[in-house]
Amino acid sequence: MTELTADEARRLILRAQGLLGSDGRQGGVQGMLRRLGAVQLDTISVLARSHELVAYARLGAVGRPAVERAYWDAPARSFEYWCHAACILPIENWPLFAFRRRAYRERRFRWHEVPDSVDKLLQQVRDHGPLTTADVGGAKNGGPWWDWSDSKIGLEWLLDIGEVVCTRRVGWRRVYDLAERVVPAGLLAEDLTDEECVVRLAGIAGRSLGVATRADLIDFLRLKGRSAEILDEALASGAAGLTPVRVAGWPAVRAGRNGSAPGAVPNAWADPAALESEPRGRHRTTLVSPFDSLIWHRGRTERVFGFAYQLELYVPKHKRVHGYFTMPVLAGGRLIGRVDPAREGTTLVARKVSLEPGLTSARWVEAMGDALRSAATWVGCDTVRVERADPPELAEALNTTLAR
Repeated sequence: MTELTADEARRLILRAQGLLGSDGRQGGVQGMLRRLGAVQLDTISVLARSHELVAYARLGAVGRPAVERAYWDAPARSFEYWCHAACILPIENWPLFAFRRRAYRERRFRWHEVPDSVDKLLQQVRDHGPLTTADVGGAKNGGPWWDWSDSKIGLEWLLDIGEVVCTRRVGWRRVYDLAERVVPAGLLAEDLTDEECVVRLAGIAGRSLGVATRADLIDFLRLKGRSAEILDEALASGAAGLTPVRVAGWPAVRAGRNGSAPGAVPNAWADPAALESEPRGRHRTTLVSPFDSLIWHRGRTERVFGFAYQLELYVPKHKRVHGYFTMPVLAGGRLIGRVDPAREGTTLVARKVSLEPGLTSARWVEAMGDALRSAATWVGCDTVRVERADPPELAEALNTTLAR
């Protein structure tokens, strides 16, 4: 069995994620999407929306309009669906989510009861599509954000079961169209079993993560029940195409019923292609979106980087430690700290900057300054102001560095 140190695993992960070496820039945004397998969407926009930040972290100052065109262009090169969460996915992965579309169809419920008018909505899309919710009466009933109109519920249900698909957005609104009109015929015709779907998706998740535990793979794909059992079978048999490894310092896995000694049981799986060569090249220095797949699984983030992370936007303001939309800072292959960013006109404001315990301002101020300066330039800001820092002397050091 392949043995890896924790440091070797971390470097393999960074390369797989396009954050170490030059391979991560090949193919631009579409190449990045295919390497990552999925890019999460989120409505929150502080510096930019998360799917833009994910591209920026790997590709640098690629234009934001270019990012949008790469994700949502005609003919369809990607689509939106439920992976780890609501994600942008390469269009060629459409057949792989048939298992999830079938499960939704069988349940006929997710967050809302499906309205009786859903068949009429489908006919509207067929006759007059592509459509947004604005074309069929709006998305809300006038209450809280989850108080969806019947039209919104119906369209989302049709998307869940694959009758309609979203391959582009207009003003952040999903555009719904018939799957048969926008998904290439060859992909639409593929009819995969649940087992085939999960096995192939496990391979994609494994390549994206580089080195992953079972829990990491489960979290990437949000599997449960029979789907999680299929994953277990695929890992045990080798059908997922991933290599069992043992990473020093990662939690051990209990021996199975066959009485195998603990040392003979893998505690992770790796992309075999990633194991063929040692990761080399420059590390990216960048701010990382809270919804970046590098840090999706908070337990994995602490295991790989020793970085305990919580997104505090859901925490009452008076209880926040680091800030509303705290973004980890990646430098030198490690997460060195975090920034709570905001914008005031053409100034990027770092409301609070924190270094991880044990790290010194003298060693990391330049890297932190580079991350802030680069992000500011990308979003059209010409100055950066640091308001507070931990340790306190970091604020003055950063403001001095950024003023040069």
